[in-house]
Amino acid sequence: MFFENVSIAGLAYQDAPLVTSSMELENELQDNLERFGMRPNLIESLTGIRERRFWENNEQAMAATVNVVENILAEAKIDKSQVGVLINSSVSKEFIEPSVAAIIHGDLGMPPECMNFDISNACLGFLNAMEVAGNMIERGQIDYALIVDAENAAPLTTSTLQRLKSPECTLEAFRARFASLTLGSTTVAMLLSHKDKSPTQHQFLGGVSRAATQHNRLCVGRMDDMTTDASGLLMSGIELTTATYKEACEKMAWHQKDFAHYLLHQVGETHLNKVVKAMGVDPEKVPRFYQTYGNTGPASIPLALAKMQSEERLKTGDRLGLMGIGSGINCSMMEILW
Repeated sequence: MFFENVSIAGLAYQDAPLVTSSMELENELQDNLERFGMRPNLIESLTGIRERRFWENNEQAMAATVNVVENILAEAKIDKSQVGVLINSSVSKEFIEPSVAAIIHGDLGMPPECMNFDISNACLGFLNAMEVAGNMIERGQIDYALIVDAENAAPLTTSTLQRLKSPECTLEAFRARFASLTLGSTTVAMLLSHKDKSPTQHQFLGGVSRAATQHNRLCVGRMDDMTTDASGLLMSGIELTTATYKEACEKMAWHQKDFAHYLLHQVGETHLNKVVKAMGVDPEKVPRFYQTYGNTGPASIPLALAKMQSEERLKTGDRLGLMGIGSGINCSMMEILW
């Protein structure tokens, strides 16, 4: 999948206001941590995550998303009537229906001609939405596309804590749900456009995708519970990631290009370090935000990109590799020329 006419016209994020440390979560689990003989500071020592953020409620997350989109459109000087599609990619959903996209579309007051729908693919949803929107722009169907993602990990974290601190909780059940304590919240949005109508020259050049869905039960999430085979997911994820990276080298000549940064899905320290080593990319070129945000799911990669932009760490001409993976398991790698 290659694009010649797609640009990133706008990008922004907003932090959730409630900061919760890993130690605060562990304090609620103290009895069972001692009962299972687990060491103190377990979450941070295993994942590198010191803290994460939560919204006060889902309405606050939706309002923040609306605010982020309004700011992007204002800065790009794009009217809502020019946007052809709004896609939401969040794992977090308050309802089975309507779609989150419909809620944000309505709260923004988008025109009826603007299509809206959700794309759900675990932590890979945002990159998949970029692919879909990019194809729509490339073929001339639309000029502008909005992609949004509002992750609200608070409800799942609360229900997980209740399960893990129960006297009836077994060591097996504790380990299966431990990864749920790494999740964090944020909201991020991106405006894609035809390059001839973009206020920027940030080119979205396309990418490659691969699937290994024989591993579709390694991480299973419901509204109030998630179980993860952490070691199995890590090993299978590394295998798929290296295969996808090989394909990117073959089809997009990544091995011949000088990348300024590689933006990987931010699960935690161990996962990130092992993936970086397996691909053989320079770890100094991999920005890290999991320490203070945790795993923000499909928002992870666009959040990293938006933060680097806001911190002025991106220069004109920087070549960026976006590398995402999601439960299922699926992997996508994309290229941006900033």
